[in-house]
Amino acid sequence: MKIKPLYDYILIEPIKEEEKTKSGILLPETAEKERPEQGVVVAVGPGKRLDNGELAPLAVKKGQKVLFTKYGPTEIKVDGKEYLIAKEDDILAIIED
Repeated sequence: MKIKPLYDYILIEPIKEEEKTKSGILLPETAEKERPEQGVVVAVGPGKRLDNGELAPLAVKKGQKVLFTKYGPTEIKVDGKEYLIAKEDDILAIIED
């Protein structure tokens, strides 16, 4: 299945990092963890609809690594894989390595 976001929505694949305690113990997947705040942009909508009817292009592009608000995006599952759908306003920064 292919998902194409509308308007200023962005499809994000969250980056799940391994969690370790301060003493170096690796926490298992079953442990309760915080929602991720970083991800890779999988798809973007055509842009934000302005009051005059025009579309303003989005600041993020497919393939970029982004930092987003913890509870802003909506979780979805597609073909058994977890994704997040966020509005452009939920994106806080683009992460450059």
